[in-house]
Amino acid sequence: MKRIILCGAAVAALSACQPSVPDSAAGVGFGDYGAYQQERAQRDAALTGGQYVPPPATVTATPLDGTEAQAAAQARALNSGVDPVNASPQNPAPAVVTNSVGLSGENDFAAVSNQRTIKDDAARIAQNRAQYTVVQPTELPSRPGTTGPNIVEFALATDNPKGVQLYKRSSLSGEARYVRACRAYESSDMAQIDFLSNGGPERDRKGVDPDGDGYACDWDPAPFRLVRQGAGN
Repeated sequence: MKRIILCGAAVAALSACQPSVPDSAAGVGFGDYGAYQQERAQRDAALTGGQYVPPPATVTATPLDGTEAQAAAQARALNSGVDPVNASPQNPAPAVVTNSVGLSGENDFAAVSNQRTIKDDAARIAQNRAQYTVVQPTELPSRPGTTGPNIVEFALATDNPKGVQLYKRSSLSGEARYVRACRAYESSDMAQIDFLSNGGPERDRKGVDPDGDGYACDWDPAPFRLVRQGAGN
């Protein structure tokens, strides 16, 4: 029994000598944990070359009184670079925006009503209508005869397909002469006009129709014929 009492006394003595464990809650080692976080954010921003942005203020449901609301409005205005406007019954009314000098007043009903009445407008409309000039349609002018052959009329007046020989050609109308002659024209239409102007399709003086189908330099009457067939349908 005596041994048990001595062991208990020893344990109590050891417990009394052991230092107390400090509280490990937030804030140990510095004054305020929120201030520590703010200082750390500022230090991190300075190290990275950025700009520290303070956290937004806590939003509460408690309404601000007049002084606090005015201070908040002034703070927002200073941050935006615009002078604050204090709401007060003594503030003057905003100026009325009017038309600038030089703008027409036709769209301003008040200005127009002071200048003329509806009857005046009706009389002016009637006067403008009396000055109208009606141009009667006339027939299209005739095509002058100096423009050369009409390849459209020629295409519609013929029905033989391209490559079917109808006219005799000289043995001199070879491939080399054909290629050389057709290079002188900007298009096959121009070649066909010149061909018809110089005796074609019966004669081929320049060698532009060696196969004798009546069509010079690869000119094709088929597109013109298709247009006529489409119009007929």
